[in-house]
Amino acid sequence: MAPTSGCRRRPTSTFHRTARLALFVLASALCFVLGTGSSSAQDPPDPSPPASPSSPASEDIAGTVTVRGTLNNAGERLDGVGVRATTSDGEVVAETESAEGGRWELTLPPGTYVFEVDVESLPDEVTVQSTVTRDVAAGQANTVIFSFGEARSGSTVSWGETLIRTLVDGLRFGLVIAIAGVGLSLIFGTTGLTNFAHGELVTLGAVAAWVFNVTLGVQLVPATILAVVVGVIIGLLNNALIWAPLRRRRTGLIAQLVVSIGLAIALRYLILMFFSDRTQPYDDYQAQQQLVWGPIAITPVNLVCIVISLVVLVGIALLLQRTRIGKAMRAVADNRDLAASSGIDVERVVRFVWGLGGGLAALGGVLFGLSELGGRVQWEMGFKLLLLMFAGIILGGLGTAYGALVGCVVVGLLVQLSTLVINPDLKYIGGLLVLIVILVIRPQGILGSRTRIG
Repeated sequence: MAPTSGCRRRPTSTFHRTARLALFVLASALCFVLGTGSSSAQDPPDPSPPASPSSPASEDIAGTVTVRGTLNNAGERLDGVGVRATTSDGEVVAETESAEGGRWELTLPPGTYVFEVDVESLPDEVTVQSTVTRDVAAGQANTVIFSFGEARSGSTVSWGETLIRTLVDGLRFGLVIAIAGVGLSLIFGTTGLTNFAHGELVTLGAVAAWVFNVTLGVQLVPATILAVVVGVIIGLLNNALIWAPLRRRRTGLIAQLVVSIGLAIALRYLILMFFSDRTQPYDDYQAQQQLVWGPIAITPVNLVCIVISLVVLVGIALLLQRTRIGKAMRAVADNRDLAASSGIDVERVVRFVWGLGGGLAALGGVLFGLSELGGRVQWEMGFKLLLLMFAGIILGGLGTAYGALVGCVVVGLLVQLSTLVINPDLKYIGGLLVLIVILVIRPQGILGSRTRIG
């Protein structure tokens, strides 16, 4: 029965009030989560013990700037190592020693300095590759990173070795896209929502890990676990404050899509306001040496990213196949009304999917920052990854978790292989081309069915 015209105004008005209230509450929650990161990006607290008499004061003096860093040798933090800043003429301006955890800082007037490590204070068998020259200025993140270990030789690499290494790198990149994209596919499968704000969930996970790691001094592995918990909470808040009320009011999917676009823009610029417009590095796993096994060369952090991605994706597959909640998720994705009539609590399943999607997005953000951005966090990194996630899940089949896995791996391989023939800065164009070709030739994707379209 069609509702009368008099019955439409009240739900519409209530919808607007609810949407505004939901966005306000979500913004407040994000401010609480990211507020710590804002203070860190501008003037983080000094976690080091009192500096030695020969080192400068740890607090900024008027007209000076604090320069910080962490001495990391393939994950081993180096304490008691001398660090000094000199002018281009070799005059020592300030010097200090790294504290527990490898952290050090120097207070300097703005200018250009050469930062170097006292090689005599390094542990045995640890070498530093070079000095670092950089401009020090107020109002920016003045972080200096030293590279430890033997410098790699400039030997030539054959085309075959380059191809193999690119394939391994493409597999790594595809698995990272899959980690972030599986949640997006599950959300679409259970609710029908095309969530354009999913990229910001990826960024929030990476930012949360950065706050725990850099601001609070938590090692990156437990910081990542905490970031995943934050991602689960944010996913549940998304559903409880915005999408569940919209579903109860039977808001159309097109209207929900528009809301997700607005939410994505709001979250992206909230992250910019409370985090930083500059790329910020993690404290751990910087400047790693490659492990070489024949034609394969990969850094330890990239190898760990591949292993973590495979373990998590196998766990998701087992969850979908062997657990009651996984079977319920597949039933809701296949036929929501039939699942509800058979006794499945659809809203409970949807809540679980949103929490799972938020946690996977957070983990994907950390892995993306570590493996693709060189151990750094950037305020619109999730937005850059969103196109590739959509390309992957459309290639594999919208709403199918296994299709998303296959599609994202294929997209990752194509993107990395494209760097063999085009400028690496243009490699993400490959994701757009895949998206266009699949929508034209087979819109239901590799593992999707025609009944899902329309």
